[in-house]
Amino acid sequence: MIIIFRDELLNPPTWFSSFRDLTLICSLRLQTNILIESDQVDLYYSWLKARGGMDFIDDFVAPGTEDGLHLDIEPNYAPSIVIDRIVPENTHQLYQSIRTAVGF
Repeated sequence: MIIIFRDELLNPPTWFSSFRDLTLICSLRLQTNILIESDQVDLYYSWLKARGGMDFIDDFVAPGTEDGLHLDIEPNYAPSIVIDRIVPENTHQLYQSIRTAVGF
């Protein structure tokens, strides 16, 4: 299964540590590939790399080019989980939603 994070979810009010925790858990426990959907690959790659956030990211893709479970700020593609941020208060709930969506 592929999980695709919209690049806007990496920006505040998302907590970087919560994003990293979620990608770690999904990658290791669910054996998923993690992609970042962005038109600004160089900007987000540099930002993530400098903070150690590329450990569980498999690749960057242009919006709408890859099928998978989308985490986005609006329902642009199906299937999607619509959220406005990734923070400690919703990380477990997001993981459970992702786990259900991928069939674990």
